[in-house]
Amino acid sequence: MHLARRPSAAAHTGCPAVAEPPGPRDGPVAWSAVPRPVVGFDLDMTLVDSADGILATLEAVGAELGVRLDREAARASIGLPLETVCAGWLAPGLVATGVRRYRELYPTVGVPGTTLLAGAAEAVEVVRARGGRSLVVSAKVEPAVRAVLEHVGLEVDVVEGGRYGAEKGEALRRHDAAVYVGDHPGDVRGAHAAGAVAVGVPTGAHSGHQLRTAGADVVLDDLCGFPEWLARQVLDRGADPRPAGWISTTHP
Repeated sequence: MHLARRPSAAAHTGCPAVAEPPGPRDGPVAWSAVPRPVVGFDLDMTLVDSADGILATLEAVGAELGVRLDREAARASIGLPLETVCAGWLAPGLVATGVRRYRELYPTVGVPGTTLLAGAAEAVEVVRARGGRSLVVSAKVEPAVRAVLEHVGLEVDVVEGGRYGAEKGEALRRHDAAVYVGDHPGDVRGAHAAGAVAVGVPTGAHSGHQLRTAGADVVLDDLCGFPEWLARQVLDRGADPRPAGWISTTHP
């Protein structure tokens, strides 16, 4: 099983110091009665700040094709499928070439500029600490997702790439995810398509208000608040965090 690496004491996570959440011996319910949560995470601007790397790669593609990039528009498009991003910026005849060159350049141009967002390591680690499983479901193709995770030193149990919006729901439901965390309205749609709790974090281009309007069940300031939220939902209540009435289609 691949798990999140525990950050060293010297690691700067960007989160304020908080008390450790209750463990198996001091929690309010028996540890054996606590469900083992399966939690999905989006990648770009949820777990990692990939904006600079994405923009640098798009600019490199534009330089090759002789097309100037509108950085603000491109930044706002982070989280959409690459084909959609390129179709909104390049002439139709250049889109396929743009997509291909982006994916060729991204490992060396985009990945090195990617960093973990505050609380990301702790958010994945707390799922492991609860005996659960973590998965990353992203619009990025799987090799790019894995390259980013390796670069930032974050290990998860499952990676699913090339999925956006409701398509994410297929992967989340297949792995019986109870929660999906993301920064984009498309992530909210993906969570709800799987019957999972949609947790929004306004660390990308969309505000907390926009995520709530899109239907997020919970909006946190960032991932620093996720361990405490999960502890309340799963440990303190001794309950599955999914909405009442959720019925698994993959497990009895």
